[in-house]
Amino acid sequence: MRQARKLLSVLDAPSSIVEASVENPNAALEYEIAREKASSLGRLGCRLEAALAALQAFDQSHVRRNLGGEREALLAEAGTLLWYFIVQREACGLRDSARVMQDYGVPRDVRARMGVSRRTMEDGRQTKDR
Repeated sequence: MRQARKLLSVLDAPSSIVEASVENPNAALEYEIAREKASSLGRLGCRLEAALAALQAFDQSHVRRNLGGEREALLAEAGTLLWYFIVQREACGLRDSARVMQDYGVPRDVRARMGVSRRTMEDGRQTKDR
């Protein structure tokens, strides 16, 4: 919580950065880093929402059909973006990932793929990393 408040306080008006830079020469740099963290978090949040919406739309339009390859690709993308989003939130000092799962309505099968990546083997096949 303290880090989140610190992040938010650093994002205050830029005039406070000018004043703070007299006492702390790193203030402008800290401000820019905090802005980029917040901006990155916002971009990742939008990408995650889009991936979850694409998966939901696919599921609704392909009811009872066995199109595992397409769905698997959508799940992999959503799982990867969820992982990036959670990591970026933690970099910003926000640690409650359960809240993200609830607020974004993340399905269990996407949660199960969070952080799972694929490797390409010598013969071109892909395998899951653990």
